[in-house]
Amino acid sequence: MNEVCLKITIKTDPVMVESIGDFLIGVFEAGVETGAPDEPLYGTINAYIQKADFDTVFIEETIVSITAYLSELATIFNVSIPELSSTMMEDEDWGKSWKEHFKPFAIVPGLVISPTWEKYQPKPGEQVITMDPGMAFGTGHHATTSLTLECIQETLAGTVGLSLLDVGTGTGVLGMAAVLFGAEIVHGIDNDGDAVAVATDNVILNGMQDKMRVSGVSLEALEDHFSVTVANIVHNVLISMVEDLARVTRENGILILSGLLVGEQVDNVIATFKLKGFVLLEQKEEKEWAALKFVKRVM
Repeated sequence: MNEVCLKITIKTDPVMVESIGDFLIGVFEAGVETGAPDEPLYGTINAYIQKADFDTVFIEETIVSITAYLSELATIFNVSIPELSSTMMEDEDWGKSWKEHFKPFAIVPGLVISPTWEKYQPKPGEQVITMDPGMAFGTGHHATTSLTLECIQETLAGTVGLSLLDVGTGTGVLGMAAVLFGAEIVHGIDNDGDAVAVATDNVILNGMQDKMRVSGVSLEALEDHFSVTVANIVHNVLISMVEDLARVTRENGILILSGLLVGEQVDNVIATFKLKGFVLLEQKEEKEWAALKFVKRVM
């Protein structure tokens, strides 16, 4: 049986686009397309929730939950409540729609992300990651992805032999970029089987399987230690992972965290990780989002 999609379209003030996208991905495991901030229709979000079949109760509960969140978020940001509409789609229609919105783009200077269905000729000095996002999160459009990549790029510049752990690897984009930036070995982990499959395919597609491996092993079960640990997730999850993130990061190693809103979330993470021996080296911001770079000191 072909899977069908519940397509939810949200028209919102652009300031809330990324927060809404994070909610839809984190709570409903939706595929989300938003376009890029410089595109004229930025503010229109299309979310796709896949299942083998849907019942009326599930659809109603989903729409009620999303509507309530949109209302709460609009109050926080002091903007108008977004408009929401929904429809059912066949699986092949979802795939076509996604491809129309995912074009090659430079995520950081010198690094271009290109989908498998586009032919991109790199310019002198450019490196390219070719990828298929599937249903996993992480095409690179999100501000937290670019902020994290900037931290990784700066951390690995001029180094040799460093290992890197990408926690919640998604499509594998951060780990693959780390390989291009000079990491000797990269391990991407994710508790979502679809993400593991997508990231594995992307690693093979880019010929990086000798440098990067992807697995579904949990962070708690991981016994290796890494020169650089990266986690671009969300605030509450990062706080819950503090013990294990500290454990897998080597002494004097680097920890890069993102998925955080500027303000209370950033302050809370800095304070929490400070108690585990981490010293903040840098804080990068883009609009309301932030990435933090720590070094682990001996307690």
